[in-house]
Amino acid sequence: MKTPPLSLLHRIGASDVASVSGARFELRSPTDGSLVGEVARGAAVDVDRAVASARAAFAAWSTTPAPVRGEVMFRAAALLEARKDAIAEVMAREMGKRVEEARGDIQEAIDTAFYAGSEGRRLFGHTVPSELSEKMGFTLRRPIGVVGVITAWNFPVAVPSWKILPALVCGNTIVWKPAEEAPASGAMFAQALWDAGLPPGALNIVHGFGDEVGAALVAHPDTRVLAFTGSTPVGRSIAEIGGRMLKRVSLEMGGKNPVIVMPDADLGLVVDGVLWGAFGTAGQRCTATSRLITVGDAHDRLLDELVKRAKALRLGDPLDAATEVGPLVSEAQRQRVHGFVERAVAAGTPLRCGGAFPTEAALQGGWFYPPTIFDEVKRGSELAMSEVFGPVLAVIRAASFDEAIEVANEVPFGLSSSIYTRDVNVAMRAVHRLESGITYVNAPTSGAEAHFPFGGVKDTGNGHREGGWAPYEFFTETKTVYFDYSGTLQRAQIDNREG
Repeated sequence: MKTPPLSLLHRIGASDVASVSGARFELRSPTDGSLVGEVARGAAVDVDRAVASARAAFAAWSTTPAPVRGEVMFRAAALLEARKDAIAEVMAREMGKRVEEARGDIQEAIDTAFYAGSEGRRLFGHTVPSELSEKMGFTLRRPIGVVGVITAWNFPVAVPSWKILPALVCGNTIVWKPAEEAPASGAMFAQALWDAGLPPGALNIVHGFGDEVGAALVAHPDTRVLAFTGSTPVGRSIAEIGGRMLKRVSLEMGGKNPVIVMPDADLGLVVDGVLWGAFGTAGQRCTATSRLITVGDAHDRLLDELVKRAKALRLGDPLDAATEVGPLVSEAQRQRVHGFVERAVAAGTPLRCGGAFPTEAALQGGWFYPPTIFDEVKRGSELAMSEVFGPVLAVIRAASFDEAIEVANEVPFGLSSSIYTRDVNVAMRAVHRLESGITYVNAPTSGAEAHFPFGGVKDTGNGHREGGWAPYEFFTETKTVYFDYSGTLQRAQIDNREG
């Protein structure tokens, strides 16, 4: 039975509302082009309404005891667990993620919700001895205000959960712009929070496009914090605007993630890991394995098997359990990926598999692209340096461990990295020398656990981390309290001691 199209409105306060202009846009499936739904198309005036709602809700939500805020997260986790299959189906339909991977996306949000709930009882401050008698000092963590959240389409539930849940537990209120390519599964995630008892206005959603909704949210004078996942150029712009307006800004951006394979590595394990890291979610992950750096003779012993296995991966409907690689999110994304491939071929880079639109009749209605592997990729070339965000793997030779580290570090990004080796000494040297926020040993570059910090260095981020304990620092201000019970004027050293 064909699923009827969805109709998505903004959520402002307690109400689902249309755009002031009445504008809407279509949401179409990347699998077959069918209509998934129609979505309200927001603008600055809709952002104004949402921010006003969040401001109005802040006083009550910020003074709700943090453990009580945490209880909402626990209830939301239970609802997400019960609704996992329904949300996963919508995610697969709207942005093409295989339903098995979509369930994992939602499980990450469930795990994050449980973690966030427990942090409601762990928003620790410090108690520190005073230098003066009959005086004490301690710190508190206080909420900041309205948080503007802008997220990408490739993890439409997991990534928003990393921002939204900690921000809420910390007592902030939120206006969220989900990605226009995947708003429906995000709305179902938010519905779990509302159904769990999140009060009206604490989380507001405005759907739409970056230049219409995202830009208004970033520049709004009443958003105190900005949390963004997306491209590096957009992140730079957000950082510039946020800096001028003295906003707190967290950016999670691009990656060009390397796997280094040493000659002593378990090559069967390498093949399994690289296939998943490079072609999971059709390569549409910021942590995707996009470079395979082989050291010495590992290249010749590895590559034929990797190519063979990549060619055998099954493209198809993400709702089909037999599918191993789903479609890219849009035709524009497919053309972008193919552009990288065409330019690499024109430059004479050896193409080992993939690199052409599929010809099977069953795949003609969607934006499918096969797993693609280039060999002998030259250092400094576009394919070696630029993020493709698709199922394209660049294989680069290195003569030694030191050269492999140089190759890994010479890109502008620094999100995730990996090394396969049986030598613990080599592994630890790589951990210390790889310029990335995350390093795996004997595992692919993709994947995250909810209780560990996630983020990168260089052009991947601006120093903040999501996941684990890190966001609870970002979404709060530290307030220092001095309590003098001496009954006399006591001056601290800044006013009391000579230099």
